[in-house]
Amino acid sequence: MAVPEDWMGAPPRQPVDLDTDRPHAARVYDVLLGGKTNYPADREAAEQTLAALPNAGAIARQNRAFMQRAARHLVSEAGIRQFLDIGTGIPTSPNLHEIVQATAPQARVVYADNDPIVLAHSRALHTSHPHGRTAYIQADLCRPGEILRNPALRQTLDLSQPVALTLIAVLHWLPTDCDPYAVVRELMGEFAAGSFLALTYVTADFTPRALREVSDNFEAKGSHVNARSKGEVLRFFHGLDLVDPGLTVVHRWRPDTVEVGAADWSDADIPLYAGLGRKS
Repeated sequence: MAVPEDWMGAPPRQPVDLDTDRPHAARVYDVLLGGKTNYPADREAAEQTLAALPNAGAIARQNRAFMQRAARHLVSEAGIRQFLDIGTGIPTSPNLHEIVQATAPQARVVYADNDPIVLAHSRALHTSHPHGRTAYIQADLCRPGEILRNPALRQTLDLSQPVALTLIAVLHWLPTDCDPYAVVRELMGEFAAGSFLALTYVTADFTPRALREVSDNFEAKGSHVNARSKGEVLRFFHGLDLVDPGLTVVHRWRPDTVEVGAADWSDADIPLYAGLGRKS
């Protein structure tokens, strides 16, 4: 008898341990966004994060808002119709494909994440517009070659045409033995001219003590977070043309709607850099 296939046409995976007794970055982020896909360990970690960094909820919301603004720019102004979002996290509507397919129904989006619980929820919630296509692959960002060779990605995206790579608040979670610069170079190196890189990255430029406490909290529970300076984050865009206003904190990147109280925020309040660069 043939082995039944999963929703992406691959043999079903064996059940996995979701490690619900340990906080996971994607689920803690879900807590900060007010989501419901989380567990007590994640909520405890979120509370500890808020104790060390009271604006953590605002940071999460502004990070999400940057993704949405960048996506609208890419589809409406840059004419991009293909997207690869790695480290997608827990789906929270409106997600990337909903934003871009609202303007360009034929747009194609591939989500990639290595978290089994993200995979489970993406199966249920990442539903494409009928004129476009949305796919999900379980993959490790530290193995970009495997992502690029994945059959589901190849069936969904045409790499001879421009692709927007979105790495939203994911690179700073990579383990110490994984070189994030090499990862970005390998991914962008496979994409056609006219492709884009959109990313956000946590920094300790403004609040080193608070960020160190947050980092120590996650390290103690088995998750690594590595903050970088503005100059270090700029290195990810080497060889790319930065879109105005360049690399800046997330809430200052082409804001459209302003969250209550945001007018009084300093860079230190939202210590997350954001940028969008084009491959020429």
